[in-house]
Amino acid sequence: MSAKPVRIASLAGLKQVKREIEAKALQQAKQVAELARAKQLAASEANLFVRAAGVVQPLAHKRRAQLRKALPVPEVMQYQRDEKAVLSEAISDEFDVGTLLDVDELLSFRRPGIGADVTRKLRRGDWSIQRQIDLHGLRRDEAREHLSFFIREAHQQGIRCVRVVHGKGLGSPGKAPVLKSRVHSWLVQKQEVLAFVQAKPADGGAGALLVLLMASKG
Repeated sequence: MSAKPVRIASLAGLKQVKREIEAKALQQAKQVAELARAKQLAASEANLFVRAAGVVQPLAHKRRAQLRKALPVPEVMQYQRDEKAVLSEAISDEFDVGTLLDVDELLSFRRPGIGADVTRKLRRGDWSIQRQIDLHGLRRDEAREHLSFFIREAHQQGIRCVRVVHGKGLGSPGKAPVLKSRVHSWLVQKQEVLAFVQAKPADGGAGALLVLLMASKG
């Protein structure tokens, strides 16, 4: 049913209706303006977050953390570790060297196939000493490691004759040359070593060894 027309009895009534219409229109205009401001504020806050945080990309797998892969060990450090491991396994403190030493007062050594003339020439000084290492003051493990690197490096550089100073044990408990027997055992286990003899008094005597190394293939 259509609404009945409002009858206005006087001019005052007409003015009242006009005021009501204007008030209602003003209220609607305020509501529209408030809604527009709210939308503008929301958009501004969103833009502020984007400017501060940058563009955000969703994770490929929401339940998995993206962890960085471990960096590989530098080749130089890995090579040194491998070398140290090989040397540690190559020589042992449990090796019995007694049966391999010549039975004389100097306890010389020559590898099978090496003639006795080699140790005689070595003791006589036919090979000049090209390099030496002094193991004084080192602990057993340190001395073993230093000696291993020394022999290996000397052989790689084509050096044939070296002197190894192990001391006479005068500073050890009981004045016993503990390191001397260890050095004998370690040298015998090094494939680069062909022979060794006790040094002459002028070269260290009982506190040192003259060691002959095999020729380098390089």
